[in-house]
Amino acid sequence: MTRLVLGIDVGGSSIKAALVDASTGQLAGQPISVPTPRPSSPPAMIQAIAGLAARLPGASGCVGVAFPSVVKGGTVYTAANIDSGWIGTDGAGLAAQALSRAVLFLNDADAAGLAEMRFGSGRGCDGTVIMLTFGTGIGSALFTGGKLFPNTEFGHLEIMGRDAEKWASAHVRTAEGLDFPAWVARVNDYLAAMYRLFWPDVFILGGAVSERFAEFAPLLKSPAELRPAHFGGHAGIIGAALAAFDAG
Repeated sequence: MTRLVLGIDVGGSSIKAALVDASTGQLAGQPISVPTPRPSSPPAMIQAIAGLAARLPGASGCVGVAFPSVVKGGTVYTAANIDSGWIGTDGAGLAAQALSRAVLFLNDADAAGLAEMRFGSGRGCDGTVIMLTFGTGIGSALFTGGKLFPNTEFGHLEIMGRDAEKWASAHVRTAEGLDFPAWVARVNDYLAAMYRLFWPDVFILGGAVSERFAEFAPLLKSPAELRPAHFGGHAGIIGAALAAFDAG
């Protein structure tokens, strides 16, 4: 039985949304998006989220929102790539009021990881899996035995004297004009540091850049198995919808 759920993925540069079939993890149509507001304050962001939701009728139940922050109980605790006004804000409550329906907020990389573990590249992996999303920053999701350890912030691991996401994110690759060999050298340093700390069996590499995985995969090096995200840049949308569906 098809159960359509609205998933929304908030990023540093855009906010994407789509209806998702929670029984298969497949998108029901093409995602829609709007630029992330500048400044990305709570009122501006909630207005953008509500506008996307209004353009995608037909879903029932709770709405899932993947958000670039540590999120606990619907409250936002960090703001590395969004307006600092979000810190301490009940994002789920604000969105629920604007949408007149229940809303579940969760960390964006956690959402992407949930999608990949249930229906994507992590399906059937019972060992330690780390999902990494390369975008405006670097998001992370840690799974052991199929269970999520929520709100990891491995993008802030120190590499070369700065946050890893300020050294090896997809945004940095574009901003500094790095070709794939130069960028992947940085990614390999980051993967090596992660491996020394967590000894994962599998790294799943996601974010929009994963859609070009075949171009840079031969340059990647790690003792762990490296897999591209099956859902690419759509994993956050799908995982947000799955989490909302699970929450009822």
